[in-house]
Amino acid sequence: MIKTDELRGIIAKRNKSQSDVAKAIGVSPKTFYMKMKKGVFGSDEIQIMIDDLGIDNPVEIFFAKE
Repeated sequence: MIKTDELRGIIAKRNKSQSDVAKAIGVSPKTFYMKMKKGVFGSDEIQIMIDDLGIDNPVEIFFAKE
């Protein structure tokens, strides 16, 4: 389960929009929104977000236990 609230916070801290992140991972903003709503991303998308956003603690965000 992805902690989407924390991911949104990191996106905002990096002065990026969700559209910017969608573009970086190669999906439309609408698709990104749906993925955030479901909390499901592919491993390649997760890696791009970790690198692009400089996420220091990816396990806590992308592989959180409920």
